This record gives sequence, structure tokens and C-alpha cells, in this order.
Amino acid sequence: MPVIGVGNLSMGGSGKTPHVEYLIRLLSPEFKVATLSRGYGRKTKGFVITNQYSTYEDVGDESLQYSRKFSKHVTVSVDNKRVSGIENLMTNDKELDVILLDDSFQHRYVKPGINILLTDYRNLYRDDYLFPVGTLRDVTNAAKRADIIIVSKTYKVLSPIEHKSIREKLNPMGHQNLYFSYLTYGEWIPFNESIFNPPDKKKRYTIIIMFSGIANPYPMKEYLRDKCSELITLDFPDHYVYRKKDIEFIKKTFDDQFTTKKIMVTTEKDAMRLINSPYLRLLKDLPLFYLPIKVKFHGADEKNFSDQIRKYVRENKRSG
Repeated sequence: MPVIGVGNLSMGGSGKTPHVEYLIRLLSPEFKVATLSRGYGRKTKGFVITNQYSTYEDVGDESLQYSRKFSKHVTVSVDNKRVSGIENLMTNDKELDVILLDDSFQHRYVKPGINILLTDYRNLYRDDYLFPVGTLRDVTNAAKRADIIIVSKTYKVLSPIEHKSIREKLNPMGHQNLYFSYLTYGEWIPFNESIFNPPDKKKRYTIIIMFSGIANPYPMKEYLRDKCSELITLDFPDHYVYRKKDIEFIKKTFDDQFTTKKIMVTTEKDAMRLINSPYLRLLKDLPLFYLPIKVKFHGADEKNFSDQIRKYVRENKRSG
């Protein structure tokens, strides 16, 4: 069974979720795909496959995001024990072609056929330190277990000099391929589609209030700063579950801005934790949107990475 692991050495925020989504889009037209993660923050136990009624409390925000976007084409599952999760997936679906492991780099009980290591362009693991001094949760020498290293969240334009400098700093081993990716943003999606339409991307607002509970929101902040005269940011911890007082504070922040040209924006992952919140009703009449993201690769990396992944799955599909 082809197994592809996606992870990092840091505490989070390197872009695992959009890279897993990239792999889903890449593989699902040709192969039967399943994702498996531990379902961080869920209140359930054991092996769970998502369905149309799943909430983040059942499967975690990342798996819920995969399920809502790709459920027609992909089996989305969670299990604290990856080995039993893989066994369950293989038993439940004899036609399954490939399993994508989300956040698996520190999980040593499973050795993926391809191990993908992500490292944030602004915080390369070579420049970082072990927690609590830095954000690393594993030693930098662990990077040798990677088959692919992706420098994520780069600028859309990356100079050859910078490309060369990063390659020299990371110094990939002979068996490792190094790729560079960046984030792009999709259409803004209103929480209340019956009242609000997606805003015009070209429109400039006086004030945008951005709130988020993710590890590294800086790329989205940079994107939104170009869309407004003033960006007000409200930062919460990673995977944060919003309480009533948080929503009231967000609403008060919005109400305190004396302009009609104002909106609120959050991340797609935050939206997964909000859609079933009993407190979302406090914002139902306000212009609140979430912003999906996608991964793109620089230049020839797009083809080379895609070809490497497809080739691995084709050559290792289980028979019968």
C-alpha cells in the first residue's frame, strides 16, 4: 500500500493542510485516496471515518476541512494509532490505492514510502532550535529521514540567488529532492451566504479585521494588508476553540470601527471550528468571510514533484 507522510520538525504552521490538499487534488483523479490523521482536538476516540454530519469535535478541524471539500472523492479518517488506522482503511476498502498521513514525521511506528518534510521559508529548521528555546519538536538531524523537503510559504517570486542560498543551507542528501512552494488565495466565502456575496477581490476596504487561531498566520496578514487601509489582527492560539466571550470581543472590535467599508476575515481552518459553534449566531448579520488557500510550486518544481508522487503510487499500488 503506497503511504505518503506529510509533516515537519517544528511545532506547526508550515502549511501541512494545504499540501495534503494539493496531494488530494493531484492523486484523486487517477487513484482512490484516503487521508489519516490523529484528529487533533477531537473528543472522540479510536478510528473514525468522516461523514456529512461530522464536526470538528468528531474528527478535528483539519480532517473536517478535507471532508467538506473532498468527501465525494476521498475517504477522510482519524486514529490516534496510525498503524491500526492504516489497517482499518485497508480492511474497509479493498480498492484503496494510497493513504496520505497528515502530520506524521514524528510517528515512528509507520515508515511511509515517501516522507515529505515541510519547512517554513521564514523559519527554516536549520535556523531554528529545540523547544522551548525555539519551535522545533525534533532534532534537525531527523531531517535525514525525509525523501522530499519542501520549503513552504515562500514569496511568489523567488530569485535564483535565494534559491541557491536556501539549497546550500539545507544541504539535502543524495536521496532527497528539494522543492519550493508558495500560497495562493481563493474566493472569499461568506459565512452567511443568504445575506453576503463574496467581496470583489479588487475592492479596497478601509478596515479589515482578521482573527485566527493558527500557528503562523503571517502570509494571510500580508495578503490582506494590500486589500485595506488598516488591518486589525486578533491572534488566538493554534487550533483555538472560540468561546462566547471571544466572539463578543470580535464583534465589539468590529462595531468599534467607525466606517461602513469594513469586513471580518478568518482562515478556512478557523471556519471549521466556527460553523457549528452556538456563538456564531452573534455574528450572523455581519460581513464575515473565510479565505481558502492553495499551494503552488515554483517553476519546474510543479511538474517534478507531481511526477515523483504519481510514479511512486503507480509503481507501488497493491494488487487484487
